[in-house]
Amino acid sequence: MTTQLGEAKSSTELIISWEALPADFQLEDEPVENTGQPLLAGALRESLEISGFIQPQMLIASNFGLCATINGQFFAKAPDWVYVPSVNQVLGERKSYTSNLDGDIPAIVMEFLSDTEGGEYSFKRTYPPGKWFFYEQILQVPIYVIFDPNGGLLEFYQLENSHYELKQPDENGRYWIDSMGLFLGTWQGTKEARTGYWLRWWDEAGNLLLWAVEQIEQERQQKERLIAYLQSQGIDPNNLP
Repeated sequence: MTTQLGEAKSSTELIISWEALPADFQLEDEPVENTGQPLLAGALRESLEISGFIQPQMLIASNFGLCATINGQFFAKAPDWVYVPSVNQVLGERKSYTSNLDGDIPAIVMEFLSDTEGGEYSFKRTYPPGKWFFYEQILQVPIYVIFDPNGGLLEFYQLENSHYELKQPDENGRYWIDSMGLFLGTWQGTKEARTGYWLRWWDEAGNLLLWAVEQIEQERQQKERLIAYLQSQGIDPNNLP
């Protein structure tokens, strides 16, 4: 499958084809820049899984190769987090994902700001293309999120007329994602010994999707309130009929 993409900034057309990962292609194995990035990605998935959102046909991954062939040259870019609504084939393990060939275009890609200056904003179109250019012009991902875990800045870009437009949050500081039926926003606190800013999900009613440790704590508090109520009514909670 081949697509011709013309860009206003250049008269040169890009010939894009969606081909399988070559057997001899070596995906870049760049080290994670800090221990916080896997925690951020894992936390995003955890609350979706606990809430029952994730379905078998979905693909949710981090540091995972998204592939395209541009003007005859194969290229793979690994975002910090990606969500694909539906894949053609459910596999236990994947080495990479090619839009159109393997299933839907990713609905969301996220990059967590790193020490690499400007990499997340790179519009470099020559091989290898920059991240911004690859997501916007090649894959044409509807939503691109750039998050600064240190300062808590969340930039939410939506594809409009073939270009990313920066969107403003609602009155709660969150962004509605129609393809997921969820809000995305930031939260400050501690998880797994990391204290700082996190990306979190909220449902349409504004309820925070909980992590496992939060769900356990919520259930414990509910149990304590029930015990206190029974005792106030003269009922021994350890001797119920």
